[in-house]
Amino acid sequence: MDQIHTEVTGIIFGQDRVIEETLVTILAGGHVLLIGLPGLGKTRLVETLGTVLGLDEKRVQFTPDLMPSDIIGAEILDEDPGGKRHFRFVQGPLFCQLLMADEINRASPRTQSALLQAMQEKRVSVAGHYHELPRPFHVLATQNPLEQEGTYPLPEAQLDRFFMEINVAYPDRQAERDILLSTTTNNSKTPKRICSAAELLAAQELVRTVPVSESVLEAILTLVREGRPETTTLDSVKRHVVWGPGPRASQALMSGIRARAVIHKRLSPSIDDVVALAAPILRHRMALNFAARAEGISLSQIIADLIQKIKP
Repeated sequence: MDQIHTEVTGIIFGQDRVIEETLVTILAGGHVLLIGLPGLGKTRLVETLGTVLGLDEKRVQFTPDLMPSDIIGAEILDEDPGGKRHFRFVQGPLFCQLLMADEINRASPRTQSALLQAMQEKRVSVAGHYHELPRPFHVLATQNPLEQEGTYPLPEAQLDRFFMEINVAYPDRQAERDILLSTTTNNSKTPKRICSAAELLAAQELVRTVPVSESVLEAILTLVREGRPETTTLDSVKRHVVWGPGPRASQALMSGIRARAVIHKRLSPSIDDVVALAAPILRHRMALNFAARAEGISLSQIIADLIQKIKP
């Protein structure tokens, strides 16, 4: 994991948090939703991860006229040398190990649903036949947080399918200087492969065996249940949250803290891991009411209140 992290940070500058959270998600077997403006290295991150992790990587630019068959594939009428006709399934770009779904909110709800179903079930159904997707299978989807004209926002139930929502910010001055020096010359560094798909699958199996202490388990339960208006003791949640995180958030936290502990060379996770992953795992699984938006209350403030409940 050290070698993977070093290799990726040598290509992507100034996004250490984004890289770590993405690696945590992949090691935990999940999918990522990257929120950021154009030109911040999201596509380059996916391409780099594909090379470094030894995965078959593909990219699909989502547009309003993109159909489900354009990503899943379709059956075509074929004819053998004997003149007999039969249908043959032609795989779409979804049949890869690392898929970049660029600007996923520009596709129609029908196409979004086809992708999200594949993410959940790890298989697709065409003409009544199931086709298994390769293993491992990860989707790194991107969204532009500002330009919403002509988009189809993902419904909350579909957002829940993403393991994390990661905000990609502008790099700092030194990182931007490094970007200029490394990408505008003939000496640009190219990533090298560190592991294989089989080794990544073995690492994902290893993560599931990492023990979690009772105190950390209770912290996860407290964090998630305090985020629900029905079971919270926090006044800010009761007043401002319409609905809170479900059991899938608890599952994501359990898997995520195990992966983060492995990345940081620890034998078991701590409450600090829960605190570190609370925001990217919870913020797309909660919704504020109109009163909160009118008062300028953000989900970041609500999550900060939740974190205070579990800090030692």
